[in-house]
Amino acid sequence: MEALLQNYKRACPFLSRTPVSALRKLSHMPASALSASANRCPVMSKAITNVDAKRGISTSVKCPFAAAVDRASFVPPRHYPTSAAAASLFKEHRHSKKHVEHVAPVQSASGLFDYEAFYNHELDKKHKDKSYRYFNNINRLAKAFPTAHTGTGERVSVWCSNDYLGMSKHPEVLASMKNTLDTYGAGAGGTRNIAGNAQLHLSLEEELASLHNKPAALVFSSCFVANDATLSTLASKLPGCVIFSDASNHASMIHGIRNSRAEKLVFRHNDLVHLEQLLQSVPVGTPKIIAFESVYSMCGSIGPIKEIAALARKYNAITFLDEVHAVGMYGATGGGVAEYIGAMDQIDIITGTLGKAYGVVGGYIAGSSAFVDMMRSYAPGFIFTTSLPPAVVAGTLTSIRHLKASKTERTLQQLHTRALKTRLGELGIPIYVQSINYPTVAVGEERLRITPTPGHNGELMEVLVDALTGIWEERGLKYESDWARIGGRAGVGRGLRVEQLVAEEDLVLTEAATPLVAAA
Repeated sequence: MEALLQNYKRACPFLSRTPVSALRKLSHMPASALSASANRCPVMSKAITNVDAKRGISTSVKCPFAAAVDRASFVPPRHYPTSAAAASLFKEHRHSKKHVEHVAPVQSASGLFDYEAFYNHELDKKHKDKSYRYFNNINRLAKAFPTAHTGTGERVSVWCSNDYLGMSKHPEVLASMKNTLDTYGAGAGGTRNIAGNAQLHLSLEEELASLHNKPAALVFSSCFVANDATLSTLASKLPGCVIFSDASNHASMIHGIRNSRAEKLVFRHNDLVHLEQLLQSVPVGTPKIIAFESVYSMCGSIGPIKEIAALARKYNAITFLDEVHAVGMYGATGGGVAEYIGAMDQIDIITGTLGKAYGVVGGYIAGSSAFVDMMRSYAPGFIFTTSLPPAVVAGTLTSIRHLKASKTERTLQQLHTRALKTRLGELGIPIYVQSINYPTVAVGEERLRITPTPGHNGELMEVLVDALTGIWEERGLKYESDWARIGGRAGVGRGLRVEQLVAEEDLVLTEAATPLVAAA
């Protein structure tokens, strides 16, 4: 039976993407119904007849499965037949209930598809639901950080940058990038497997492996790519893999999980009880990945790393921890939250970015030597992408090494953040300055996200607080007490407070920090 199903799949363009298990279920349909469906198929009757004749198979049913497949999953072949019957079938599929929801009514007078009208239709939907994104022209000035100028030349203070520690303008970082640019040029010269594998790339990966106390690391063009490529490749390779994903995980992780086509079970955000219930529903011998983050940037919550690692050990799962918003920011050497709480050795796979606290660009994974070598050998997002330019790698390497030795930047960022939250809290303004809209956050939970840096001193804070106070009054925006009266939204007005991860005793500045403190 299995061989027969595979023969039909190879011959039928409609079924080429349909799992054999689904075809096996369809085989239990009454023969008369299958025969009637097959005889109505304008494409497969001749094809199946030819295949059967060549293999000596005698059957009066031409294509017993093609017409029975849900047409919503139908994918037309490259050379679709032009007969009237086939055209009619295709038209019927295109106007099925499931598909019509995604196709705009943009047929031109000639009956041809109007692509430009379709683009405008999709954009119009964004405007109508208020999710259309406007980009400001912001040009950050390295010598005046955190000041920038707009397209009109106006100077503004940037409070929403991911350059958390101001390392993009650090003199040591800039000097190393300039020197490397003069020595090795602008580009890397190719993918890592052809001409883009320089000593700088190897040194960076050694540094990252050391940062997370792992045997190996691998650099990608961004952490979105790193998360997507790693999860999709690993989960698709592990036989029967099931992925357990935190409900608040970043889009890059969701995308990678979706691309893997592995089974996904979503547990409520940071809910250990729910996670364990889901783990118990899967056989202990089944490969499992628990994917979560250390710092969730949209709500400020911290993942229960040690507890999730314990559940992973109990139920034979591996852990995938995204430390994007934590690397450089926490830990004695900037290794992230896992380093700060002493849990790095309990995590199997750690991913991070080079474009936030480290101030440059790129992403990476860290883990066992065999795991990293497997990703290097199989992940398309790594294999087929031109490697990071030498100057970028040099700047990143310098930034990581600096933050391994210096805690001044981390300490100032923490102190400034606490001071600003205290000021806004006194006014009742929820601190959640470029708006964050759907689909980054849920509809109705749009917010302002403020990211103080070591350069955002008390004087700049007062300007921000005064500006926000004026806007809140002018626009009649809700204060925390207002949100509390209507039940709260996005964690505001519900009496919830995010616990401070960093202890007070870890926020002591040394004498070596004096110049930076003065500049801030």
